[in-house]
Amino acid sequence: MSRAIPFLLFLLLVAGPLLLRTDESPRAAGGRRLVILTPHNEQIRFEFGRAFQRWHERVHGEPASIVWLVPGGTVEIRRMLEAEHRRAHESGREPGGSADLIFGGGTREHALLREGIVVDGRREPITAPVALEQGLLDEVYGDGWLAGTRLFDADGYWFGTALSGFGIVFNREAVARLGRPDPTTWADLAHPAYAGRLALVNPLQSGSIATAFTSILEDEGWTRGWAILRRLAANAREFSGSSLKPPADVAAADAAAGLSIDFYGRFQVQSVTDAGAPGRMDFVAPDGSPIDPDPISLLRGAPDPVLARRFIEFTISEEGQALWQFRRDDAGEPPGPARFELRRLPIRGGFAQRHAARLIDPIDPYATARPPRHPYPGLRDFVGPLFAAMAIDAHGDLRRAWRRLVDHPAWPHDARGLVLADDVRDPELRNLLRRFDAMPVVAGPEGARFDLDDTAALEPVRQGWLRGGWRDAALWHPELGGRDALRRVATAAFRANYRAVVSGEGGSGAGG
Repeated sequence: MSRAIPFLLFLLLVAGPLLLRTDESPRAAGGRRLVILTPHNEQIRFEFGRAFQRWHERVHGEPASIVWLVPGGTVEIRRMLEAEHRRAHESGREPGGSADLIFGGGTREHALLREGIVVDGRREPITAPVALEQGLLDEVYGDGWLAGTRLFDADGYWFGTALSGFGIVFNREAVARLGRPDPTTWADLAHPAYAGRLALVNPLQSGSIATAFTSILEDEGWTRGWAILRRLAANAREFSGSSLKPPADVAAADAAAGLSIDFYGRFQVQSVTDAGAPGRMDFVAPDGSPIDPDPISLLRGAPDPVLARRFIEFTISEEGQALWQFRRDDAGEPPGPARFELRRLPIRGGFAQRHAARLIDPIDPYATARPPRHPYPGLRDFVGPLFAAMAIDAHGDLRRAWRRLVDHPAWPHDARGLVLADDVRDPELRNLLRRFDAMPVVAGPEGARFDLDDTAALEPVRQGWLRGGWRDAALWHPELGGRDALRRVATAAFRANYRAVVSGEGGSGAGG
């Protein structure tokens, strides 16, 4: 079955225009067709499909339509493309040719698409560079950076089209029923009152949520950040596969709060308001919340690279950027969206200042964004395997350990949010909290041990386990990759610590 999966994904991509056609814009006779893979919702697809068609006919004098393929989140799309490219090489044909662009998702996934797959000992990109005019790049992106974040790929493999923020979407009525004030920080969601009432997304399935988790670690610091994520996971009702789900769950009061991409959260708040319940839902971006570009990339072997380039140019034009933030009844120049208010942050430099009076959300990210307080370039590599081990693979044990801590007679129920070992006086509870928050200890070559509580261990473990530098050191089963092996080792260590908490054992914990 595992061998069949890449082939099935390949068939899905090839048959995509037939199987996944969701909303092709009307196509005139002889018109050109653009095929775009995207994780974006229907509202974004509708507005950009309609506006691009009108722009293209006006500017280039010929009709053009878009077929949108929506096979899942950005992670699923990347994996599908990787499988298709591997299958192409195995069958001796040129990869690509089924879609033109991938539109949306975080910079991490687009960077991985640029890295591509290994073929005959060398890396072969899945995307292709586009050489936009330097004057256009300067006009849109300035120096190309925002708060330490790159806004486009220097070699033209991807271009940011909007800015994604992250925050908390919450149901004010449901939060009040929990006896809690409106959340304003990530740590607020660590309160045990949220147990079973928090909506989270699996970062292995959503690149945007993996970026959000990374930002929490980079802003709060490694130790405190993982403590927050651990408690959020313990409070989670489930780990959904789509970042669209938490706002919907919160709107339905199936969850009191959830982590959300900013525009999904704001869109859901607007929908609830328009339905006659203003104030019932809200979205807040905690101080230090990250900003990440939402890129677009040209796929290698694109059927119509010229039309694809034109779509890229449209998305970063004033007309394309207006779709993100103007009201649907705004008939100015450039005009707003026709039907849906998308409520995203435009990436074009100076746009917020030039059109301040027309913005739905009066936010200028170029004036408010700040770099993370604890940056570490390789941190993102740890988020998927460690969060999966800590929170998903051992979720039942995590929840039982969390309940054991909260039920302890010395637990400070009046605390606002995050409670760490150093915050309590009771020696038993302090030891249990230390065990609960302990990170795994993993093996290295020649008997070396690396404690992941120590940030000095991160780079050796990243290079050795996650990047495969120690693949020949017999540290894991040869059929496993280092990433999957680390996940297994970490799961066993986390599970042992959680069970020790449930049984009332103290000590420092860890293991591996």
